[in-house]
Amino acid sequence: MALFLNRHFILMKSASALLIASGCLLGLCDAALKLIHPVPASASIYYLRHFTLSFQIDALSAFFLVLIFGISMLAAIYSFHYMHEEEKPRATAVNYLFFSLLTASMALVVTATNIITFMLLWETMSLSSFALVIYNHHKAENRKAGYLYFVFSHVGAMFILAAFGIIYSCTGSFDFKEMAALTNAAKMVVFIFTFIGFGSKAGVFPFHVWLPHAHPAAPSHISAVMSGVMIKTGIYGILRMYALLDFHTPVFGEILLFAGMISGVLGVVYALGQHDLKRLLAYHSVENIGIILIGIGIGMIGVSSGKPLMALLGFAGGMLHVLNHAIFKSLLFMGAGMVVHKTGTLAIDALGGLLKKMKITGTTFLIGSLAISGLPPFNGFVSEVLIYFGCFEGMNPNRTAFIPILLAIISLAVIGGLALACFTKVFGVVFQGEARSSAAENIDEKGLTMLIPMLVLAGICTLVGVFPRTFVLMAIHGVSAIGTGFEPALLEPFIRFTGNITRVSAIFFALIIVSLTARTLLYRGKTITQSGTWGCGFTQPTAKMQYTGSSYASSILAFFWTVAPRHEEHARIEGCFPGHSRYHSKINDVAELYMNAVIVDPVLALFAKFRWIQHGDIHLYIGYILLAIIVLLFFI
Repeated sequence: MALFLNRHFILMKSASALLIASGCLLGLCDAALKLIHPVPASASIYYLRHFTLSFQIDALSAFFLVLIFGISMLAAIYSFHYMHEEEKPRATAVNYLFFSLLTASMALVVTATNIITFMLLWETMSLSSFALVIYNHHKAENRKAGYLYFVFSHVGAMFILAAFGIIYSCTGSFDFKEMAALTNAAKMVVFIFTFIGFGSKAGVFPFHVWLPHAHPAAPSHISAVMSGVMIKTGIYGILRMYALLDFHTPVFGEILLFAGMISGVLGVVYALGQHDLKRLLAYHSVENIGIILIGIGIGMIGVSSGKPLMALLGFAGGMLHVLNHAIFKSLLFMGAGMVVHKTGTLAIDALGGLLKKMKITGTTFLIGSLAISGLPPFNGFVSEVLIYFGCFEGMNPNRTAFIPILLAIISLAVIGGLALACFTKVFGVVFQGEARSSAAENIDEKGLTMLIPMLVLAGICTLVGVFPRTFVLMAIHGVSAIGTGFEPALLEPFIRFTGNITRVSAIFFALIIVSLTARTLLYRGKTITQSGTWGCGFTQPTAKMQYTGSSYASSILAFFWTVAPRHEEHARIEGCFPGHSRYHSKINDVAELYMNAVIVDPVLALFAKFRWIQHGDIHLYIGYILLAIIVLLFFI
């Protein structure tokens, strides 16, 4: 519809946002019903006279569909005011087209039941998201981000395809259900290959290199969808492969556990050193994928060691964190989108004092910051508590998994502390203090369709944190489709425990309300004045005297110099009255340094050697087609 209406900008945006949001609402209602009452629904289509495209919705699919449709619906609403460039009607129309394709392909990926269906839709999802990443293709850095995403997407897809090739060679069938018949050795190879492929999409270290480039390049509502739900299709793929292979070895759990610990800790360390707001949030996606993998890894180890509570708590905590991350990360990216929409910059150290003029954005961003830091009474706390409980259930010194589980507990604590430090930096520098540049002055937060999704997501962050029972049950329903062999009813004591969270949260909010009421009453009738922030003894303080993000994080990053080497540029300060000076620091991602040399550069160099094939002569292109047909005739 967007392509047909591209000459009428407002009408095109209205129709596109309304239709996408309406379709997502229908899908959300249906998926929620199927999650609450898991009755498998299936459909199939005959394709190219040789293949069947088959789909099925079970509890695991329904859980991910709730996320996909819910976040995409809010992103579509948000896009109406965000996509404001009337001079780019065709680019905006194309963006809506690929947004539709991305949403549809994500939904169909998590319902595919055979190899052909899955790979067709996986490629559709990758290509449509690539087109969304390069929306601002006139910028060289955005084109680079698109190319990097393209390379990693397809290297990952090749690993998935290789795994599917092994499955087909052993079973002679495209159906996923035949995977259980593989030998144990084949199952091990298939899981490792699919973990690399799906891990590349999910942003698992060290396959995350594309992620901090692609998310800042895409429009903010697309960043919310990609970070909130698209990378979760990688988590879905790992869970689905584990369920289909039906091979409960502790090796699978240990692989995920160590990958999760490394991704979680390094993701938040690299986030601390970022100066671009969206790039910082992108690295926090790596961190939270790490937390999810820790939970799932604990679940897999629990299944293999015959510990039902450990298994169920790990899987339920990981699944609930999938939901929670989709909510608070989408909220944070939308908040960043409002900031760049109004100020024109994402440079953290160029902002400041935004809370004074962007109260809704600032308040919702604060809620998202507290949630992602795992603090009560918000949703991130609940899922991390379940993962902690799963770890504690596995703490048996006589078991070989004792050391990995102990390291997982320590890693979760370190991740939580560093995340809190990082978002203290972000909120303090961006929203508090005084404006550090002209970009942060004379702003407003007009744009109702941008504010509504942020308020909804902030409300859900609070709702899950205060009343977690329903959402924990949603996660448990999703876990039931994985096939752990344990009854979810074993978690009933922990479901009852969520009532304690609700009661404590109610007391906390009651104290907040009482405090605010008392403040209002005490200040009633009094004159309230405003003055500059305390200058610490300086009679003429300026915005330049405030902490910067770099200085705040410097001491923490110095501790991690071995895995996060810092490059600094600054002129030497000399004399009693030094002149103009500058300082710039950059944290180097060790994976990016080596991945570029090992994967990206060789692939691009190989493509460059074949560039002569694309010369623009239609006659030779027809010749290529005929030659391909003749070669194929020798084999068919």
